[in-house]
Parts: sequence; C-alpha cells; structure tokens
Amino acid sequence: MRVTVSAQQDTDRLLVLAVDDEPHGLSELVHCLRGNPHIERILAANDATEALRFLGSEDAQVKERRDRGLPPVDAVFADLQMPGLSGMEMSRVFASLKPAPVLVFVTGHPEEAVDAFDLGAVDYVLKPCKQERLDKAIKRVLTQLQATAAPAAASGGAAQPKADDEVIAVELAGNTKLIPRASVRWVEAQGDYARLFTNEGSHLVRIPLAQLEERWEKAGFVRIHRSYLVALQLITELRMGQGGYQVVIGNEEKLLPVSRRHTRELKDRLVGSSRNG
Repeated sequence: MRVTVSAQQDTDRLLVLAVDDEPHGLSELVHCLRGNPHIERILAANDATEALRFLGSEDAQVKERRDRGLPPVDAVFADLQMPGLSGMEMSRVFASLKPAPVLVFVTGHPEEAVDAFDLGAVDYVLKPCKQERLDKAIKRVLTQLQATAAPAAASGGAAQPKADDEVIAVELAGNTKLIPRASVRWVEAQGDYARLFTNEGSHLVRIPLAQLEERWEKAGFVRIHRSYLVALQLITELRMGQGGYQVVIGNEEKLLPVSRRHTRELKDRLVGSSRNG
C-alpha cells in the first residue's frame, strides 16, 4: 500500500518520503511532518520496497524532479527495523543516488545510530515521534540542502552530494551529537574504537582507526603512527625528538609521535602540501 498526503501550501517547502511498516508509527510520523510549515508534500510507504518504487514513479512531481536532475524527494524519513528489506538497506540505495535525498531515521533503536550516521544521515529521531524533536530534524534537513545548493549555484551546475562521512555520530549521556569532520584535529586509536580530538574536547566513537584513515584520506588526514591519524593542514612542525620524529599540532605545542614507517610518507605529504599552498 502507498498513500500520498498533501500538506498546506507554502513557499520554499519540501517534498519528503515517510517510511514505516507499523501503521501507527507511519501515521504518527506523517502527522508530525504535516505539522511543520516547511513540508509541502508527503509521500508515504509502509515498507522499504514500496518506498524504492518512488525511484521510478510516474508521479508528476517526482518525474519532474528526475527530469531536472534532482533526487526523487528532498528527504527520506525512515524506520530502520522493517521486515524484508530493512530501512538501512533501503537507505543505502537512496544514499547511492547522485544527487541523493537527505536521510533522517525515525526509530525505537538508539543503538543503531552509529550505523545510521555512517550512511550520511543528518539526524536520528527516537520513537514515539514528537513534533518539537522532528522540527529540529527538519531544520537540519534544510541546512543540509542549503549547503549542497550553494556550490551548485556558484558553479551553475547540479549540487554534488556531500560525503557520507562529513559528520560522525557520538553518543553523549543518551544523546546523539554530530561532530563535523572539519572540527577534528587528530584521532587516536583505542582498540576497535577511535577517539576524536577537537577544540572542544575528545569523543569516543565505535569506528576503527584504519577505517577512518581510508575514508578520510582524500579529506587531508594522514596516518603518522599506528595509533594516530592527523589533519595534515594542522601540522605546524616536524621535529626530531629523543625517541624519533614528532609533529606539532597547531600553536598549542601538542606533540604526537611519528613512527619510522610513516616518516617518509609524512615528509612527502608535508612538502607537497607546502608547494600546493
């Protein structure tokens, strides 16, 4: 079953897709979405398979968006736990689109927040859905859409999708906080976890350092030691210490060790960065 719900007309509002296999949950989600003035229209589906059919839908508005090179909807608000094709599997399909809709997860399973944000979700709303909380999620959707639209307007081309790992989800006292990658100065390995160091403090995340190294290499992060990953642009000095080379991070005289096997590569990267600069 698939239903279409129209909201009050207004300018600069969003076409969104709501997905939940539980009728009460879907009704609750649609009700909260309708209560937000930025929502122009809601497409609703009661499972992931129905939701994915919108990719090829002949719905006039969806078809027009496809013809203009836009994602089928501005945002997808989806449950994660659904029979058959899960919300996570469905969202991977949406996230692979270029450009992709903004993802928001609405579910009763907070332990899956890390996996959700790995897909680039901008928010994670716990059930039961509350108007005030969903309004905050919609505000994040608008911020994300504005951020991706600005480069496109400047270049005269279509907006490029943001990288999946531009934000990292961190659990703090039962709340999920989004840490922008740009705010991370260095990362320290702690077993199967990693600790992100920012100007505001440190945050432990359930992601191995090797995985972050692979994902963040093109963003300017470099491995200097088996235990450390550093933002290359923040290295202000490479110095020889008693136990080997060390790097200085920023102006704070924060020293991190550089292993022998990473020294040559780091020097090359620093020289290349200096020439490019």
